[in-house]
Amino acid sequence: MVGSQSLLHEWRADDRYGERKRQPSAYNPLYSYRLPQGEKRQYAQQFADMYFLRLQKLKATVEAIAAQDWEDYEIAGERAQRVERVLDVRQGELSWVVGTIYIDLPLKPNVLEDVSKDHFISGPPPRTSYYSTDGEPQVMLEDNSGRLRLAGVMLKQNLLVTGVILAALGTENANGDFEVLDIHIPDLPQQPPRWKRDDEEREEEDGMKVDRPATKGKKIAFVSGLEISGTDADTMHMSLLTEYLLGEALDDGEQDAATNISRLVIAGNSIAPEVIVNQPVGMEEVKRPKEKKYGYDAAAYNPAPTTHLDNLISELLPAIPVTLMSGEFDPASYGLPQQPIHPAMFPHSRTYATTNLVHPEQEEPGWFESVTNPWDGDIEGWRMLGNSGQPVDDILKYVDLGGPDGTDAEGRLEVMESMLRWRSSAPTAPDTLWSYPFQDRDPFVLSKCPHVYFAGNQPRFDTATIEGSSGQQVRLFTIPRFRETGEIVLLDTETLEAEIVKFDIHGE
Repeated sequence: MVGSQSLLHEWRADDRYGERKRQPSAYNPLYSYRLPQGEKRQYAQQFADMYFLRLQKLKATVEAIAAQDWEDYEIAGERAQRVERVLDVRQGELSWVVGTIYIDLPLKPNVLEDVSKDHFISGPPPRTSYYSTDGEPQVMLEDNSGRLRLAGVMLKQNLLVTGVILAALGTENANGDFEVLDIHIPDLPQQPPRWKRDDEEREEEDGMKVDRPATKGKKIAFVSGLEISGTDADTMHMSLLTEYLLGEALDDGEQDAATNISRLVIAGNSIAPEVIVNQPVGMEEVKRPKEKKYGYDAAAYNPAPTTHLDNLISELLPAIPVTLMSGEFDPASYGLPQQPIHPAMFPHSRTYATTNLVHPEQEEPGWFESVTNPWDGDIEGWRMLGNSGQPVDDILKYVDLGGPDGTDAEGRLEVMESMLRWRSSAPTAPDTLWSYPFQDRDPFVLSKCPHVYFAGNQPRFDTATIEGSSGQQVRLFTIPRFRETGEIVLLDTETLEAEIVKFDIHGE
């Protein structure tokens, strides 16, 4: 805690205040998750093509790993044989095959079943789990030829969800189930060296290599779950956050440290889920017009949350660059990948953004970047990948990790590690996580391993480092909801160590 003597004292004529300069931010975003614009964005396609594209992309990788490990695998003198399709598996023969995992759970949403039963009613509330005591989950392996039901203790010893590509070794039993003896997943992809992409682009421009001395103390700030409301804004915590980032809070030492924060990343859910204007107590109920009303309707729309968010960001922007990700409750497309919140929502902040909305990669990024969810890019030379929390939350509905409802942070780190080793940033999309129906590519497949992987809007902060077989190292961390915890995460750009800063109000 900062002593009051360091903050308040009488004016002295010899007081001198030096100019503080913020550390510059090396920012080079990727645009992996942007959707086609205008008429090129179509929704008439089948979603199943995404899983076939994913299998086609990762099959060769998984086959190479499995073939190397199971080349001399034998049981009772019988050597394991590779089969091309899941329907080519024969009973009693030791074999292995590559396919896509599909898990059928009792409470998992089923649109076709609802339509067949004429359940044309309002959607049920979101479930915290797809499990039920009324039935056991069924795990299947599928490809273009069909499905093969899996069995065995190996399935319970490994975290698996719908959409995972793997190789399964085993034999078909008398019941027609494939008894799994071992599995292989794609594991971490190759990791690019730090600054590789930035240096390559610089060399293409002027043919010169860049000398990058280490900058100690530089930080990147991450926050999520601001949940700004038009009726119940947490102005005190927001003010503390703003003053801290601007270097206006606490004593000289803390203000100097704040200048080392080179960028702020807001990882989704900047707007509260309840944005309808609440009816004041004592007033008569507002009667909605019977005729259909077009345009602005003050009774159904509350502009205050986005106005407050715009004011917050515009106050920060002259001093610190801001990257804003879409979230579940934000005014953006609901299905993944969520597209950037439109600059029209930010009349003040958009002054600092690029003017090329169709092809932003053709211009230098501005100080204000409204980006997709998930998002990837290079900050300070490190490849970063993050989401606003939906992929992690959806996977936890398939499994029970880290306590009731998977709320423990350790279970979420395990999920995040598994997603990287599966090489998929959203494996359950489009099955239980809404997604755009891609036809020619699956952007959720990871071709490069990030150095940093984060998930926003989580119950609490936690962090870990994982390693790959080829020397990859990835820093994982969860970003807590600021509205509930008052915490932000600071990431050191040299050591990749993560820490939290908590804003608390005495007496609350």
